[in-house]
Amino acid sequence: MLHLRIIAPADRSSQVADLLADNPGVAHLAVISGAARQPPGDLVLCDVVRESADRVLHQLQELGVEAHGGISADDVELTLSRAAKQAARDAPGHGEDAVVWDEIAAKTGEQTELTGTYLALIIVATMIAGVGVLLDQPILIVGAMVVGPEFGPLAALCVALLRRKSRTIVRSVQALTVGFLAAMVATVLSTWALTAADLVNREMLLAERPLTDFIWRPDALSWVVGILAGIAGMLSLTSKKSGSLVGVLISVTTVPAAANVAVATAYGVWHEAAGSALQLVINICAIVLAGLATLAVQQLWWWRVGRRAGRVTASRPQPPVGG
Repeated sequence: MLHLRIIAPADRSSQVADLLADNPGVAHLAVISGAARQPPGDLVLCDVVRESADRVLHQLQELGVEAHGGISADDVELTLSRAAKQAARDAPGHGEDAVVWDEIAAKTGEQTELTGTYLALIIVATMIAGVGVLLDQPILIVGAMVVGPEFGPLAALCVALLRRKSRTIVRSVQALTVGFLAAMVATVLSTWALTAADLVNREMLLAERPLTDFIWRPDALSWVVGILAGIAGMLSLTSKKSGSLVGVLISVTTVPAAANVAVATAYGVWHEAAGSALQLVINICAIVLAGLATLAVQQLWWWRVGRRAGRVTASRPQPPVGG
């Protein structure tokens, strides 16, 4: 469930309370008149099951609560209530499948910021993968995939494309472009430094690397892996299944491909750099396309669920006034 704290202007408080009371997925509704001071209004509290949350938030915004008051939501970890159980039974759909679009947009929007932490993580991940490429060590490649933060901007890009948020699209592309370029430049420099220290050499890149040469040899399976990773990534994001997301980061080869581009560039092995660059582009495109398609299917599904819920609510007999 989600716990909603709503500041409703006094002239719209009754509409907000009626809207919430009429929704079968809402429980524990409370209205405290005049409690809010900034902005002024009434404080409305309630719990809503996740499968009804997106519809409720949309209706509140249509009433102008967002513009003239405020809405905040928190996850409820534990609820002991017969009313809450009844709300979960009455609301259409299943909570684990529910998509709260405002929550997803807010979460992914935060990951488009080009922060120092983001740059440090993607640079470190790419440098680790660069060493893994030279040593032909899959363990280092997997570790770099887990460390890499690039799925955040990729997910934000998918959400922004679906919701047509041009500013978020620009920030996501900027974070990906600047992040990968900075990471590859840093990896080129680190490769030169390690070579000067006689810790690695060009022959290591040119040698047979049966465990990691797939990184620079894209084929049809590169699209398959990228598409499956994009689907799993979006499902893990929208359903809050973070454990699945770790698996996705291990499945895709964005950071390792960028690392292979950098290492091959450092040693002037241009055919391998070109293959790695193509692998990187394929994976990014496959993840974005699959993620966008997954979100579109979820949006269509929950739109149909919402329509059915609206028809059911409208068909219920209303209690007589004063009864």
